[in-house]
Amino acid sequence: MEKKEEAKEQQLAVPESKPTCAAWIRRKEANNNKNITKLLAVMGRSATSSRPALLELFTFNSKTNSLSSDPWKFVLREEIGDPIGFAVHPSGDEFICATTKGCKWYKIIPEEFTYKLVAKDEPKLESIGQQKCLTFSTDGNKFAVGGLDGRLRVFHWPSLEILLDEPNAHKSFRDMDISLDSEFLVSTSIDGSARIWKITDGTPLVNLARSADEKIQCCRFSRDGMKPFLFCTVENGGGKTITAVWDMSTWERLGYKRLLNKPTSVLSVSLDGKYLALGSNDGDFCVVDVKKMEVSHWSRKVHLGCPISSILFCPTERVVISTSDKWGATVTKLTVPADWKVWEASLVLLALFLGSAFLFYIFYQNSDSFWNFPLGRNQPAKPWEYFKNKNSQNKDHITFESQFPDEL
Repeated sequence: MEKKEEAKEQQLAVPESKPTCAAWIRRKEANNNKNITKLLAVMGRSATSSRPALLELFTFNSKTNSLSSDPWKFVLREEIGDPIGFAVHPSGDEFICATTKGCKWYKIIPEEFTYKLVAKDEPKLESIGQQKCLTFSTDGNKFAVGGLDGRLRVFHWPSLEILLDEPNAHKSFRDMDISLDSEFLVSTSIDGSARIWKITDGTPLVNLARSADEKIQCCRFSRDGMKPFLFCTVENGGGKTITAVWDMSTWERLGYKRLLNKPTSVLSVSLDGKYLALGSNDGDFCVVDVKKMEVSHWSRKVHLGCPISSILFCPTERVVISTSDKWGATVTKLTVPADWKVWEASLVLLALFLGSAFLFYIFYQNSDSFWNFPLGRNQPAKPWEYFKNKNSQNKDHITFESQFPDEL
């Protein structure tokens, strides 16, 4: 029997620990019979000796590129554990929170001027132990988790029917991602190996080739909908890190580029696939233009001396949330070229149309073409001599042709 439990909202006066994990939530909500896009952020705080673990829900202000200063707070029961990561369903109506003891399923319920989190009891998720990686597919029909114990599970969502279950997928998971078409899954291990899985077949497809001194660490599929690629950070024996690119049609390495030039802790890709983000073990991160494979933004000492655990691109703005165990969560506005807004593109098209119409009008007014001939009684008459000479020429032409009939 399914049992639902509402997470209680509670304001705490005791000092709070830094957020250890975060995620963006983009929702469609009805407002005056219109659907509007609402952008939220969820963060998790670990329990301390003086207070329980928390989930916090923030609203995002796109004008100031900042999160609300007074979030809604939801207390986690002790048996749930401390939050360590999130996977948000593409619909924005629910998310999975990975904890130190398993995974918890939450639904987001909007109310007047507030939100409510409803926890859904699901033994299949709560009993799987601590997971290092978790993600939804783009279509929202698949949910995958990779554990510290090296076990890979892929569920059909929301039925939680098992699509793939491999207890010995890796020694222990390092990173994981699902392709844009939801057909492939890539996973990396702490031992430096990487595997490609065919989700529909439920079997491993290929192991990515690497040199003896190379370790494949972080992995992300391309998201721009053009030619599909796989990006991975690779560290060699000398401690140098490169960003390598694999062709998804052959799973062969196409090339590489040195971007961060230091050991990488995390790799992320924007929702539209235009940018990659790489975080380092000493708290720096850079953002890369995928089309040019060049660094477009640097943020140094954001998480000074501490590995960055996650970098999360905002779904609607060129803003990221970065997290680390020591410094918590930080919101950063990226110094990259601004994207065209819908109204800006419409304005340009309108200007081009009006400009074309004006040029056509000028051409029309100054043209001697037949479009500008006078009509009716203003039409100038042809002189009689013109028609007389014209008829004479036609008769001569007909007589000349009649002397040489066509051959049969």
